[in-house]
Amino acid sequence: MMKRYLMLCAFILSTLTLLAHDDKVTGILETDMVSFPGGKCQMYRLYLKDKDLDHTPFSVNRPSEFLSQRSIDRRKRQGIPVDLTDLPVAPAYEKQVTEAGIEIVGKSKWNNTLLIRIHKDKELRKLDGLEFITKRKKVFQAPDSVSQSMRSNVRNGLNEWSQGDGFYGAADAQLKSLNGKRLHESGYCGKGMMIAVFDGGFMNVDKIPALHKIKLAGVKDFVVPESKNVFGEMEHGTMVLSTMAAHAPDFYVGVAPDAQYLLIRCEDERTESLAEEDYWASAAEYADSCGVDVINSSLGYHGFDDSSMDHHYYEQDGNTALISRTASMCADKGIVCVNSAGNDGMGSWKKINFPADAKDILTVGSINEHGMNAAFSAVGPTADGRIKPDVMAFGSPTCVITGRGSIINDNGTSFSSPLVAGMVACLWQALPGKTAKQIIKLVKLAGDNQQHPDNVFGYGVPDFWKAYQTGKAIK
Repeated sequence: MMKRYLMLCAFILSTLTLLAHDDKVTGILETDMVSFPGGKCQMYRLYLKDKDLDHTPFSVNRPSEFLSQRSIDRRKRQGIPVDLTDLPVAPAYEKQVTEAGIEIVGKSKWNNTLLIRIHKDKELRKLDGLEFITKRKKVFQAPDSVSQSMRSNVRNGLNEWSQGDGFYGAADAQLKSLNGKRLHESGYCGKGMMIAVFDGGFMNVDKIPALHKIKLAGVKDFVVPESKNVFGEMEHGTMVLSTMAAHAPDFYVGVAPDAQYLLIRCEDERTESLAEEDYWASAAEYADSCGVDVINSSLGYHGFDDSSMDHHYYEQDGNTALISRTASMCADKGIVCVNSAGNDGMGSWKKINFPADAKDILTVGSINEHGMNAAFSAVGPTADGRIKPDVMAFGSPTCVITGRGSIINDNGTSFSSPLVAGMVACLWQALPGKTAKQIIKLVKLAGDNQQHPDNVFGYGVPDFWKAYQTGKAIK
């Protein structure tokens, strides 16, 4: 789909930039074609009828058995009760599926589903008679071969040609565009907040000097099969993360350098399938259980390798697609989900992707340095008539740090989204008494287009100092 094409374009642009500005270009990312790990297989999503309350060992009255204390505390601060969707999938149902000889590779408690992997369709017969399964949906068919990423080398330091003016270096303009400096100067740089970053890989995050000071809360992989090392996968997540977490004074400082970061791989860059929505759902539930405050998801879907799985515009109601339904639940758990709008503005699809259609999230589109919308930035409205995107930020281009450790300018709503997500963490640090939905509303009302929001700019570019001032005045 278009997402994969734009990632390839981003890689080509990165390479050309390095060739133009760096005489030491060894170690550029290379790929080879290999057999799909684990061989030919299929995955199905099983929908379950209930949580088997008569037999489950879990109870909403004992949330510490399936949620961290940080997650429980976040709910308490916002007056959010633990409910039945928080209960894990019924262990008895899982056991029966496993005993039938079926491999479970994923699950979603919010959606009450299981993700299974089989090698031949006839294996599905083993599930006949399991009345708690209400529906089966094929979500993945393994290809014959896939590309294999090779980890690139890292520069010893940031390229001097990209050094900007002042403390924030090359990242100065994008922070200034959101009026984030005033929050930083007041001591709000994301301290005490936890941001989950959903992506397809975090190439060399463990090696890049500008990311050495990152407050890493953890790393998790939900792709099937898991990577041997998420720091050896694609660089897209590295570039996204850098806009928030990098800390190299006078060269590049991100918008939320004091926040904690939970890095989660839930995008399989080798294929495009509905199973990635199951990975995303598992990632969101894991992030919730860890107690994250903000999710940045620079991911989006609508077309797949198997066109019979493609989404349709009429599904964009924030509830029909599993990934969108999951994203719509985040605020009800006390989390602000920030998602890129998508880069299909110049394609035949044109609309925002899934889960950018979700309710109670911040969907972010791209502008250039002159405040004009980027031609590639996807537009709304949703199928049920809601305004999308919600807000805008630099994305044509955004200054990022690559997986090789070089500073470049790159394009995409993927890089607009984390600018907003990082600033949301700073804003919420400054306004700890607000709920997720209140923070979302404050950000939208601080947009420079909030008087007449539309489906190109949404509520516009948010002024986070204004959001803070407004929030502080409202008790």
